[in-house]
Amino acid sequence: MNEPIFILRGDICYSRNLTELAVMKQGYVICKEGVSLGVCQELPGEYQNLPIRDCGEDLILPGLCDLHVHAPQYTFRGLGMDLELLDWLNEHTFPEEGKYQDLEYARKAYGDFVHNLKESATTRACIFGTIHVPATELLMDMLEASGLHTMVGKVNMDRNCPAYLIEKSADISAEDTVEWIKDCKKRYQITRPILTPRFIPNCSDALMENLKKVQMHFGLPVQSHLSENQSEVAWVQELCPQSEFYGDAYDRFGLFGADCSTVMAHCVYSDVRERRRMRENGVYVAHCPESNMNLSSGIAPVRAFLNEGIPVGLGSDVAGGTSEDIFAAMAHAIQASKLRWRLVDDTLKPLTAIEAFYLGTKGGGSFFGKVGSLEEGYEFDALIVDDSAISSRDMEVKERLERLIYLSGGAKIKGKYVAGKEIFWR
Repeated sequence: MNEPIFILRGDICYSRNLTELAVMKQGYVICKEGVSLGVCQELPGEYQNLPIRDCGEDLILPGLCDLHVHAPQYTFRGLGMDLELLDWLNEHTFPEEGKYQDLEYARKAYGDFVHNLKESATTRACIFGTIHVPATELLMDMLEASGLHTMVGKVNMDRNCPAYLIEKSADISAEDTVEWIKDCKKRYQITRPILTPRFIPNCSDALMENLKKVQMHFGLPVQSHLSENQSEVAWVQELCPQSEFYGDAYDRFGLFGADCSTVMAHCVYSDVRERRRMRENGVYVAHCPESNMNLSSGIAPVRAFLNEGIPVGLGSDVAGGTSEDIFAAMAHAIQASKLRWRLVDDTLKPLTAIEAFYLGTKGGGSFFGKVGSLEEGYEFDALIVDDSAISSRDMEVKERLERLIYLSGGAKIKGKYVAGKEIFWR
């Protein structure tokens, strides 16, 4: 259904804010030219003759947003989970990413990633590629064809990694990035470039200075990693002794929010100083709870971020995480917050299911614009979910949503829309 105006009918659920869930049984949601006209119980007269897709008792939800995922790591999900971050990068991640110089390898690997992302509940994503421009553009070609709206980064690295991944110089890295951005502007409508310095240990001062010039010239958003692992944090302090904290090492180059939209993944060890700067600069947190657990990084203080007004969304962080399923990320976020509350800091209350749903929809969606809700004026990203296999007894819509968060693998995504375009219907 790709008419300029159409209507879905079913059991509707979306976030009004962090703590308030909007629910409407057998309600209507209207889409006009890719934007929601809002939700209503009774259809207004002027819409009575428009096409209606009756979804029965299926759930109608906003599309989910993944703020942090590594496309080239999809091939080795579930491997190396006995290692911590830095060893995992050296033993698994870097050798795998080196293979993307081979376009045939990239074609098969990225084909699997994009296919599964399209079939998932994700409608928007911030995605890391590799340093290789041809492979990154191949990934973007596939994503453009999928209908998903994504931001994709050609990764920048010029130090502290294997020779086959070190770009020749800071200047060449920036030049290649500029040419890639120019190509993107010619080739893509819904797949956008995002500036992607991998993380401070892999980027020299000269490279960061160059990337800021690139960012300013093209007005690009930025994605990277922040305060994920204790050894990493200590390493950054050695590399950047003049910086007050990890985030300050980015901010000194103007790549930490303020005049450029920025999302930082993990933020497990972001202290009061770092969080203050993040709030002041409007830096988004991509909370990646499964990855933080799998690589023994720790438990991010998500409640502190929320209490302090720092914007937060969820990331699958494949392959630190094992699945692209953002419903699963919601469950992991709740579980991790309970452990932090019980074992680390009992002043930070655990997340609720309603709050986790917000993070995976409207919270992360705001990084992409007016995204992540079915409210009037939001881009029409929607899921139609048949949860009958996991909702055998009579339950309220709110209860069905909670069960879906924990048991998403047993539900069926019957339909998916992004900006009003039908991605699939089964």
